[in-house]
Amino acid sequence: MQNLEIDLSFIFVIAVILIWFMIGYQFLLTLFGYINYLKSIKEKKKIDESEFDLPACTILIPAHNEEIVIGNTIEAMLRLNYPEDKLQIIVINDGSTDSTREIILSYSNIDSRVELYDVPKGEGGKGKSRALNLGIRQAKSEVIAIYDADNSPEKDALRYLVANLVSDKRLGAVLGKFRTENKKKNLLTRFINIETLSFQSMLQAGRWQMHRVATLPGTNFVMWAWLIKKLNGWDEEALTEDSELSIRIYEEGYLIKFIPYAMTFEQEPEKWKVFIKQRTRWVRGNFYVVGKFFKEIPKFKNKRLAFDVLYTLSLYYVFFVAIIISDLLFIVCALNLVSIALPGPYTIVWIMAFILFIVEITLAISYDSEESFGNIFLIILMYFTYCQLWIYIVLKAAYADFIKREKHTWDKTVRFKKELKIKN
Repeated sequence: MQNLEIDLSFIFVIAVILIWFMIGYQFLLTLFGYINYLKSIKEKKKIDESEFDLPACTILIPAHNEEIVIGNTIEAMLRLNYPEDKLQIIVINDGSTDSTREIILSYSNIDSRVELYDVPKGEGGKGKSRALNLGIRQAKSEVIAIYDADNSPEKDALRYLVANLVSDKRLGAVLGKFRTENKKKNLLTRFINIETLSFQSMLQAGRWQMHRVATLPGTNFVMWAWLIKKLNGWDEEALTEDSELSIRIYEEGYLIKFIPYAMTFEQEPEKWKVFIKQRTRWVRGNFYVVGKFFKEIPKFKNKRLAFDVLYTLSLYYVFFVAIIISDLLFIVCALNLVSIALPGPYTIVWIMAFILFIVEITLAISYDSEESFGNIFLIILMYFTYCQLWIYIVLKAAYADFIKREKHTWDKTVRFKKELKIKN
């Protein structure tokens, strides 16, 4: 029994160290994210006061059975503060069986900027990557912008993105920020809102400021048309096509910049079942990306990118295992099945890691003017519920990928009807 306690004590110490290291690194990213936030205020002001010779831009919007939201999205695009003669909006009807096509046509008939592209019969419904690869062939512009079918960008969002892209020859792409449009719907959407804001503050703004590394999201970003064509488009096997493309852009020698002031609003899952399905797809997509590039990491030209991929790997495997160990030990000790007596202050270190988690999330979302410190209770509740659900999602994704060997199939998130609200 004593040997068991010693073994468990050792395992507990390792788990605590790993957890503390990961949370500590994320806290460092949070601080750099705050520096980025301060710099972005000055950067935005400079752009607002400057004139730019903006290049022609094509917006690609993949749409598969999007009749509930596509009208509002097209209206949001038409309100963008971008030269009308330089804007092309291609809505890709990806095998829709509802009235999506008719809605798109109704807008294209009254505004020449809107164009309908029908994915050839029999080719529809094969995923976002496939739709984008077909749609980009219709683009006539120097710059490509990507928006999901449920997005409502602020009127200056596209201008901010393109202005940054043309101002720095090192950039291959520029991404903006997304906000949860339905954050007040229920507890789940409030959790998602906190998660997405903290993710962008740490893993987008923080990484960009610290390493000059950012990852393309699924929406609200621009890139050079010639670059995506040179890279042969999107990987149609990737469920997280944006993450996969990001690595290839960096390996081509270009950077991806994050700017928090180019804002769009999007819908998030309102039901737990939809949420789990969406996040499982994301995790499976990241498994694919890590697997595809793992052997190439030592050869990466951008060493900071190599570190970032390794960080992702540790997040999904090392940190994941540490969390499971920590949770299991907490349960068995709480049930008095075994006791762990440690001579050092390891319990205090574990508690400090929890406090640090609360502090870093609170700080990360405090940058946003719409958020308040009243979210602390939600963040504490998140740690013991929403965050722990991540364990189930990763296991579910791993089972689908490595045990059942399920085929990767893209599945869009369920939409809901909304009123058009564009904030400026």
